[in-house]
Amino acid sequence: MSRRRVLFVSHNHPKVRPGGAEGYAHELHLALRDSDEWEPTFLAKSGPPLSRSGRPHEGTYVTPVDGAEAEYFLYADGFDYDWLFGSMRHDKSLYTRHLRRFLEALRPDVVHFQHTLFIGYDAIREVRRTLPGVPIVYTLHEFLPICRAKGQMVRTMDGELCDEESPRRCHECFPEYSPQTFFLRKRFIQAQFGLVDLFVAPSAMLRDRYVAWGVPEERILLEDYGRRLPAAPPPDDERVGPRDRLGFFGQLNPYKGIDVLLEAMRRQAPDGGAQATLRVHGANLDLQEHGFRDRVEAMLAETRDRVIVAGEYAPDQVAPLMAAVDWVVVPSVWWENSPLVIQEAFAHGRPVICSDVGGMAEKVADRVNGLHFRVGDPASLAETIGRAVGTPGLWERLRAGIPRPHAMGDHVAVLAAAYERLLAGASRRTAS
Repeated sequence: MSRRRVLFVSHNHPKVRPGGAEGYAHELHLALRDSDEWEPTFLAKSGPPLSRSGRPHEGTYVTPVDGAEAEYFLYADGFDYDWLFGSMRHDKSLYTRHLRRFLEALRPDVVHFQHTLFIGYDAIREVRRTLPGVPIVYTLHEFLPICRAKGQMVRTMDGELCDEESPRRCHECFPEYSPQTFFLRKRFIQAQFGLVDLFVAPSAMLRDRYVAWGVPEERILLEDYGRRLPAAPPPDDERVGPRDRLGFFGQLNPYKGIDVLLEAMRRQAPDGGAQATLRVHGANLDLQEHGFRDRVEAMLAETRDRVIVAGEYAPDQVAPLMAAVDWVVVPSVWWENSPLVIQEAFAHGRPVICSDVGGMAEKVADRVNGLHFRVGDPASLAETIGRAVGTPGLWERLRAGIPRPHAMGDHVAVLAAAYERLLAGASRRTAS
């Protein structure tokens, strides 16, 4: 029997610019290739703003990824992407011509959207139009459909966390757009989402936000990200001495809280107590606004005696990098969803120090397998770091409480079963 085809659509390819959501989506694609029942294809947006280079040939909008099996780039050069509505302005031929031709040539049995950023929500409607009976799945990675503020649900005027959207509140964050415009934005996105057969939410917190926003709960599958686990479980760490090595892994942007962490490092141990060192593994500081970038660079210079900037890293480097630290710090100042770095830390036997909100607090149990601190509060983080590195036996106790991460093989089985259910339902509708 021939394998069924699933098309993954992503806003980026990790070969273009590494990132958590696209890295997970690509891992899922690679894992599903080993299936006897499914044949995956990966279609990823490329070109500006993610890549400096655009289409390799004039008039060509879909090209194979060099050296990769069943992977393609979708280029949107020349189209005008509307950040507010998540749609191409005026010219819709990216969907009606180029995406349509790709769908007609591939004829997938299932289309699974991992993200529509830089592509547009209209792509969902084009799939339904071109492939009327094909199930559509959509993974919710953050709050971008709900929140214009980069999907973070953080108030633009004061940086406070937002837990309720409305046209009035969105207008307060973006006064250049009227409340009526935000009302229309929500209705437009919900109209495209109405065509989705199944949503996947990697955390209960995220699921509940989308239910409150208007997605029916029965159409959301609560399923955490799957991860490729180390070939062998992490060995017992017999290192002698204090557990005082911290690690940060992630994007160097305002929402990931690197400035909060550096300020905590600057404040730590004013009374001569236990001192921690920090290794910063991350990239893209050069892409941030000048004010944030200058502030971070100044703090890095001030703390250079105990902070090492190690730069970006490849997925196959994670194991030795994790082995070189004792604690992984996740200081994000937004809600997060299901941070992949937490799974990576747990997979390598590292307790996590994290902000006490959202998906971080959901995934890390305070004083069981990690420690919480008040979100956005450098003083609270500095105190928590001091307690972590200065309490004998605490690291060992928290390490013993780390759960086994959700293996990619188990994750693939859950998604494959969901695809089968959707296809069975589509077959029954067609037969009737």
